[in-house]
Amino acid sequence: MLTDTDRRLLRRLQADPGMPVADLAEAVGLAPATCYKRLDRLQAAGVIRATRAVIDWNALGYTVEVSLRITLDKTQDRAFDAFLAAARDIPEVQDIQTFLGRVDTRLSVLARDMAHYQEVYRERILALPHIADIEALMHVATIKDAETLPL
Repeated sequence: MLTDTDRRLLRRLQADPGMPVADLAEAVGLAPATCYKRLDRLQAAGVIRATRAVIDWNALGYTVEVSLRITLDKTQDRAFDAFLAAARDIPEVQDIQTFLGRVDTRLSVLARDMAHYQEVYRERILALPHIADIEALMHVATIKDAETLPL
């Protein structure tokens, strides 16, 4: 179970993942050595999986984001496995999610522009195995992108 100190530590870490441990320790009222131990314990427990950079793809020229909702032909043995393995190999596919229901999977695709997206769609996405139906949703705006959890 998380203690109040753990929660304070995680809130600060979510707000500024690059904060030096000495500053983090001071912010939550811990000695640096104790802070290191708590962070190690939270990592060992799987609470903290990684610390990473959040990249603004738009700043790098990737201006088109499309969400593809895909229904698979599940009459084929291993359709899910074959589809997912092939989808993982497409560099422009940034996110793969699976669902229960009418839609089996969702792919988030990033492209530099519409011409690049059309190339990816025609040459790579449509070549994926066992697709029965695809619905494309063009990303227009992000209204809320919660990168933190209320602790």
